[in-house]
Amino acid sequence: MADSQTLAEKLRGRFTDVLIDCTVDLKEVTLEVPAANIQDVCLALRDEADFAFEILIDLCGVDYAAYGSVEWETDVTTDTGFSRGVNTDQPATLVNGKNSDKPRFAVVYHLLSLANNHRLRVCSYAENSDYPVIDSVNDIWNGVNWFEREAFDLYGIIFEGHPDLRRILSDYGFIGHPFRKDYPLSGHVEMRYDADKGRVIYQPVSIEPRVLVPRVIRQDHRYEDGQTGEESSNA
Repeated sequence: MADSQTLAEKLRGRFTDVLIDCTVDLKEVTLEVPAANIQDVCLALRDEADFAFEILIDLCGVDYAAYGSVEWETDVTTDTGFSRGVNTDQPATLVNGKNSDKPRFAVVYHLLSLANNHRLRVCSYAENSDYPVIDSVNDIWNGVNWFEREAFDLYGIIFEGHPDLRRILSDYGFIGHPFRKDYPLSGHVEMRYDADKGRVIYQPVSIEPRVLVPRVIRQDHRYEDGQTGEESSNA
């Protein structure tokens, strides 16, 4: 793998006018640019010899709602963490926490240069959190078509200029975007086959919301020396 610091310096020098941030962490380079410049930056990253990122490996959406809030930072998650599920009377906190100066939604691009043996992560935030829009890069990397459709389906991010922006994973009549952090785990509607009508119908969800929290391993005598805890419960 080529030196990540050298790549970062080249990126900082080339995109000085539009650069928001360029960091190196764990030998991985992350470039952040404004949404308004994403097409120009991506085109330069593909075509200029210093970069030559001819392959887009992946594109994904990110919802930073409640990112960095203390409700997610805990070692005893069963009792205090994931308050959106544990404390059902408290709605999700739609603030960005550590990223409070950033919009809510971002698009992340993972690029590969075979010619230079480089990898790069590009991040760009959609300016409007209520209606996130960013330009499509489908004309730059054709393989991004379905990735952008997935981000639209799951996060509701609109890719301006996409040739066929429609759902790819959820049902055609589905309402909402499942990966948004304010979307209920049980969803809003359910579907079933109605024998009398002879078709599938939609109706309000009838199942009780479930609280999904990770298992907490407690550091006490029940789990010492390979015990599972069953011994004390059967005593």
